[in-house]
Amino acid sequence: MSDQTTPAVDSLTGDYTIDTSHSQVQFIARHAMVTKVRGHFEDWSGTAHIDEDNPANSTVSVTINPASVKTGSADRDGHLTSADFFDVEKFPEWTFTSTEVKRDGEDWEVTGDFTVKGETRSITIEFEFEGSAKDPFGNIRVGFEGDTTVNRKDFGLTWNAALETGGVLVSDRIKLEFDISAIKTA
Repeated sequence: MSDQTTPAVDSLTGDYTIDTSHSQVQFIARHAMVTKVRGHFEDWSGTAHIDEDNPANSTVSVTINPASVKTGSADRDGHLTSADFFDVEKFPEWTFTSTEVKRDGEDWEVTGDFTVKGETRSITIEFEFEGSAKDPFGNIRVGFEGDTTVNRKDFGLTWNAALETGGVLVSDRIKLEFDISAIKTA
């Protein structure tokens, strides 16, 4: 077995659906100023149109159900979905809609409107193209990995607790990571 990717397509241009069973949207936050806590969302979907020759014509759209958060702790997940953080009763959906796509070789830069708890901010995600493949079912797949860092307070996520030794329980800066496998639909 090799970890090398093989090119299955001559051109990436086309429409894609993100295969969420082989993809992940993850976040990383500092906890108690000493460690990192990771979480991901189990219920989300997304589509993309890639125009390899004219990347500005490319688009990406993602919808996340914040109630599907998983961090490895049911208590923490419950706190995150409460009004202290995600307030999923009032805000059951997060969205990302691209407003600009750029390409530099194998690197893609996707800028868009990210809406969390009714707050919309422009964010830019740097993606690296990981390759393409034809799977055993005849699907053409493309892979991308990307990340960005946001300030959670920009999205109304302001709850925190002071630590006795100084600092706070939850960092303001949150890293978002995206491991994407998308299936070509047209």
